[in-house]
Amino acid sequence: MSEKTKEIKLANQDEAEVKKIILTVFNALKEKGYNPISQIVGYILSDDPTYITTHNNARNLIRRIDRFELLQILLRDYIASGDTGR
Repeated sequence: MSEKTKEIKLANQDEAEVKKIILTVFNALKEKGYNPISQIVGYILSDDPTYITTHNNARNLIRRIDRFELLQILLRDYIASGDTGR
């Protein structure tokens, strides 16, 4: 018996705003000496905001973004860039 595929309904946040927030968070992490990619990935996987610094209000900003929406934007941009590792 096959199970039906679950569909995720996204909030459709403003993509430009999401990108602006991620860049702000990235820069705040970098300014504080963290590896921004590792910290953001840790946050996405765990939903634990302590992966994100409070510097420049980064922790509050990233919590405004739906994590599924963020992953969708990141994956869409990655695929659109054509950099699939080949």
